[in-house]
Amino acid sequence: MSVIELTQKLIACASVTPKDEGAQVLLKDFLENLGFECHCLEFGEGGEAVPNLFARLGTDGPHLCYAGHTDVVPAGDDDAWTYGAFTPHIQDGVLYGRGSSDMKGSVAAFASAVAQFVKSGVFKGSISMLITGDEEGPSINGTVRVLEWMKENGHVPDVALVGEPTNPDHLGQEIKIGRRGSLSGSITVSGKQGHVAYQHLAENPLPALVKLLDALANHRFDEGNAFFPPTNLEITTIDVGNQAENVIPASGKAVFNVRFNDKWSKNTLSEAIKRILDAVGNEYELELWGNAESFMTEPGHWTEVVRDAVGDVVDAVPAYTTNGGTSDARFITNYCPVVECGAINASIHQVDENARVEDLENLEKIYVRILERYFNV
Repeated sequence: MSVIELTQKLIACASVTPKDEGAQVLLKDFLENLGFECHCLEFGEGGEAVPNLFARLGTDGPHLCYAGHTDVVPAGDDDAWTYGAFTPHIQDGVLYGRGSSDMKGSVAAFASAVAQFVKSGVFKGSISMLITGDEEGPSINGTVRVLEWMKENGHVPDVALVGEPTNPDHLGQEIKIGRRGSLSGSITVSGKQGHVAYQHLAENPLPALVKLLDALANHRFDEGNAFFPPTNLEITTIDVGNQAENVIPASGKAVFNVRFNDKWSKNTLSEAIKRILDAVGNEYELELWGNAESFMTEPGHWTEVVRDAVGDVVDAVPAYTTNGGTSDARFITNYCPVVECGAINASIHQVDENARVEDLENLEKIYVRILERYFNV
């Protein structure tokens, strides 16, 4: 199968998290035909169970692991799709379908690249693929659990390549050498409900909540650095559950999210937020949650291998960046150096998600060059 044929077959599997609908079975069969030893790893209970696939070719070092996911976000209104979310269709050199960019196209490109690479001759080392069905979901029973299994069974790689879509407009723009962390929180201020005309008999929580939010929104956490922008906090919702304009609410709640750089950890940022709120002087309840720490792979041999391989194919020097959302690379960085290099992200999660056929074919060539450069073939 060509990279396009494999992508089309994967798109046809309606693998909305945590369902697989045959996507990993299809990939497993493809890889076993190349000589990979495959392990189907399911973690979680009942309806939360998530299928994962780990496949390895070779037993020696060095060991390069490609990480990706076959799960996709829901299609939304299927009638809004021109050709159907899970009905792959090529029109004017563009492949349409959910997962074409995020990221079944990338998974297919790497699998096809390995097929090309192993046909070219013998290499010393190992190639593996860590494919989860939980990247678009809570990310509890996916890559995290597979990495633990890999460590227990002697499969920790020397380097990792994550195939998330990394380019805004065209191949060769960016590769990710890190990602910002993500921390969410809620602030609740309690008062006493009452009639607005008898305010002395009530206690309005909203002025205090506004002061607390103002302190957070106007705080400058840092100035960023060479690879990361400044840490940024956004208030995402304010709710009081009030359905009448003449009633003082009993409580108010606001939710916020912080995307933070490598100057912070979840713990240090949590303490900073508490200090900011305490300085306001109002009583409040704070809840914080998040499983995405910031990280960065220092530029070096592995980042140069990926950067130069991209340049070999598209005649461009991609920038080292850390922008965008989170990815499973945040888990892999605890085991080995990790770089993200994939397709174009302009249409991901949208109706009529798509990828240019030429881009997927060139991504396959980039992955072949990464393998050739890393294994010195």
